Amino acid sequence: MLKSEQSVLIVDDEPTNLRVLNQILNQSYKLTFAKSGADALRLVEKDRPDLILLDVMMPEMTGYQVCEILKKNDNFKAIPIIFVTALNDTDDEAKGLNLGAVDYIAKPVSAAVVKARVKTHLSLVDAEELRRTRLQVIQRLGRASEYKDNETGMHVMRMSHYSRVLALAYGFSSIQAENLFNAAPMHDIGKIGIPDSIMLKPGKLTDDEFEQMKKHPEIGAEILGESDSDLIALAKVVSLTHHEKWNGTGYPKQLAGEDIPVEGRIVALADVFDALTSVRPYKDAWPVEKAMDFIQSQKGQHFDPQLVDLFAQSLDQVLEIKERWKD
Repeated sequence: MLKSEQSVLIVDDEPTNLRVLNQILNQSYKLTFAKSGADALRLVEKDRPDLILLDVMMPEMTGYQVCEILKKNDNFKAIPIIFVTALNDTDDEAKGLNLGAVDYIAKPVSAAVVKARVKTHLSLVDAEELRRTRLQVIQRLGRASEYKDNETGMHVMRMSHYSRVLALAYGFSSIQAENLFNAAPMHDIGKIGIPDSIMLKPGKLTDDEFEQMKKHPEIGAEILGESDSDLIALAKVVSLTHHEKWNGTGYPKQLAGEDIPVEGRIVALADVFDALTSVRPYKDAWPVEKAMDFIQSQKGQHFDPQLVDLFAQSLDQVLEIKERWKD
């Protein structure tokens, strides 16, 4: 849940400056104050503010030093820091921004400038919090499908990492590859709609049961629905197309070749490799060599030939992931 009241920590060794900033901001935000770098670090640890207004020239510990300490701490490095200082040389500003600050306000401060800069950077905090919340909802929804399957959470982690490696090798940007990494866990969400008698059956499925199982990509697409979220839209594509085959014999639409979205082609290969090399109640794990031989045999049949080659070239990275996220 987003905080109902945003908090700002103001750090300055001069009480007059604290009073000025208090008058400018106290009607809009919850404010806390520190008169030294050490006090600021204690308050960050105690209260974790949403934003910090930080003086540079302070005795004992400068604002630059405070910023550097916070940016090295994983718990606090995401807190935006705005330097508020009488230093107005461009080199001073560059130094602060290089340390990780998001902005620089010169003293004496303008009330309009302070309000605008604080509002802008806190709106970015809200946007990032909303993005993280959406991502967590998607990840938890992906976990739900595991309870309908014999697969494990580690399978979802591994195949998502494999998908990112393969996407980067294919030429995706880092942002595109990260989006696919986050969408891939949703590939089997449609299994929620398949009866337990089929999902948990220990033996081979009958033809009728398999026909029902083949409905899960479309069920997944229905669950994800229409969304203005790029990530959910991508998860829908992955859900709907990860069982299509390069030669057109897959399901549910019998798409072939490049008519299959590349994200679906990537997840298909990553998913099959991990399924083959993992233990299941109904089978032992295949050795990597045997799994790669099978994937090579399906080049141009099940799998995009280019992706098979790229996967083989990326095998060292894949095996590192396999070891890191083993069951």
